[in-house]
Amino acid sequence: MELSTSILLTIALAPLVGCVLAGFLGRFLGRAGSHSATILGVAISCGLSFYVLYQLTTGAATNYNHNLYTWFEIGKFSASVGFLIDRLTAMMMVVVTFVSLLVHIYTIGYMKDDPGYQRFFSYISLFTFSMLMLVMSNNFMQLFFGWEAVGLVSYLLIGFWYKKPTAIYANLKAFVVNRVGDFGFLLGIAAVLFFLNTLDYATAFHNADTLIGKTLHITSTVQWDAATVIGILLFIGAMGKSAQVPLHVWLPDSMEGPTPISALIHAATMVTAGIFMVARMSPIFELSEGALSFVMVIGATGALFTGLIGIVQNDIKRVVAYSTLSQLGYMTVALGASAYAGAVFHLMTHAFFKALLFLGAGSVIIAMHHEQDMRYMGGLRKYMPITWITMWIGSLALCGVPFFAGFYSKDAIIEAVGESHRWGAGYAYFCVLAGAFVTATYTFRQMYLTFHGKERFKVVEQHGHGHHDEHHDDEHHEPGVLHHAPKESPWVVTLPLILLAIPSLLIGYFAIQPMLYGDWFGGSIQVHEINNVLGKLGEEFHGSLAMALHGFGQPPFWLVAAAFAITTYIYLFNPSVADKIKSALKPLWTMLDRKYWIDDVYYAVFAKGGVMLGRALWKGGDAAVIDGALVDGSANLVQRIASGVRRLQSGYLYHYAFAMILGLILLLGGYWLVGQ
Repeated sequence: MELSTSILLTIALAPLVGCVLAGFLGRFLGRAGSHSATILGVAISCGLSFYVLYQLTTGAATNYNHNLYTWFEIGKFSASVGFLIDRLTAMMMVVVTFVSLLVHIYTIGYMKDDPGYQRFFSYISLFTFSMLMLVMSNNFMQLFFGWEAVGLVSYLLIGFWYKKPTAIYANLKAFVVNRVGDFGFLLGIAAVLFFLNTLDYATAFHNADTLIGKTLHITSTVQWDAATVIGILLFIGAMGKSAQVPLHVWLPDSMEGPTPISALIHAATMVTAGIFMVARMSPIFELSEGALSFVMVIGATGALFTGLIGIVQNDIKRVVAYSTLSQLGYMTVALGASAYAGAVFHLMTHAFFKALLFLGAGSVIIAMHHEQDMRYMGGLRKYMPITWITMWIGSLALCGVPFFAGFYSKDAIIEAVGESHRWGAGYAYFCVLAGAFVTATYTFRQMYLTFHGKERFKVVEQHGHGHHDEHHDDEHHEPGVLHHAPKESPWVVTLPLILLAIPSLLIGYFAIQPMLYGDWFGGSIQVHEINNVLGKLGEEFHGSLAMALHGFGQPPFWLVAAAFAITTYIYLFNPSVADKIKSALKPLWTMLDRKYWIDDVYYAVFAKGGVMLGRALWKGGDAAVIDGALVDGSANLVQRIASGVRRLQSGYLYHYAFAMILGLILLLGGYWLVGQ
């Protein structure tokens, strides 16, 4: 039996209907009407996505691949709107809609005092629609539409508080950096069309082997392998969207947006679009060792070096943001090692525990009256027990502690990279192993500074004091001074935390066997036998329980345990050590605090350089050449000729007679010369 087209259309369009209702009719529907419409749309989409996944998993339905509407046809090329629904797509649909649904519910509590309430719900519903169009597409054209649409909505959401200069700076930065990646992505799609003569996935993947031996002539002597060119160009798109080094700089700044979108966009969905895309393109990437090595090295660099920055952050959301960069690096490393299923598995587990950590951070921010600096927190566990427990579950999953979801996906990636013999695998293995220690260090530091130790804030009761909106940060009270004691967030905030904590704890245990070692993805992901590192690991896999017990004796766990011991000693028993370490390692701390000066270099070279180039073109090109030489110059030339000719028109009869005699002499002289 085939999946129903009407069900698939409902999944994609239900969030769009909610978006239109909240966006255009929000004034009439009111707050309750707007959030009800959008939540209902996403809930329908989520429920049907689970149904589709269930049907595909049980074999009750077969894969679906049909064009629903032809946009245009030019010769033999056509662009269509269509759906390719297999297990890879269905799993992504469930992750996107489930996290989106919980974020919608959470937003009721988080944004309750915000004047842009209806607009916010409209945006996040539009984002869900865009993301679904991206993952459900069956061709490159529709993929690019979804790709650009999520980028646009991300821009709108990061700059949601448009009166805040830092938010506007952040959304412009995100938009510009993503355009760099998207330019590469567009060239990659053009290369697919050039070499494979199609934009349809199924046809392109079926004909992928024809790329072998094909080259792109750069000059008469320089030729590049076609599959490598396509792979690297497509991955440059993923580097922008999935915030890979060196196009990672936009993601930490995007924390200027409201916390719900940090969870939805920058943890669970949009940033994983690049990972999903590379996994979907596995038939093409498998043809190029060079492209996969490039992917692996870029991912490994991000996994370790962006994680290190998280250790020196004091903003609770930015710690989680750098953690996201690091974990996206892990997924990218897995892609480079041909462990596509491992990357997608980590994408899924990470979506749950990272969304949990972002929403937990938002719950803390609400309780602290929108204070985000962890140096003014501490001892919050007695005020916020649900947030405390759920964030610990998310943190242990992030660190990869055995039995938690993150352990199964993260350890599988580390082992897969260790098994790989591809160029760059040694460097990548060091990075992902060291990254385990780094991850645990910033995670435990965050938890201790926020929930444990002594309280570093004071409560000054102020009756009649109104609620602070997060976007009124400039009118913020002095740091560490609260007008009311912190308290647990309302149920619309804590319920999503609990519902995300459950999969963060359990999903790895139950899903690893089929997804990594049971060929669950089937033909959705194609790996050449020689590259099948997960197949080799599968031979040693003896069940989830055995893997977790074995994990207690492995290097990643010992690195996590070492980080736990160090951070516990420093932040619970001897906080002054942290300042001593900072003083002793001042140059290193400065380098991490300045984020390796990458932002500074980009600003100096590209931002200021762009302004200087523009000014040079304006002064030299526009003012001097176009206005000065061409426009004004031609006018001046005509004026000079006219003023010269004007002198001949003197009005004296003898001047004209003289000119006629002179002209006659010249004519006669000319005739005489011709006659000779």
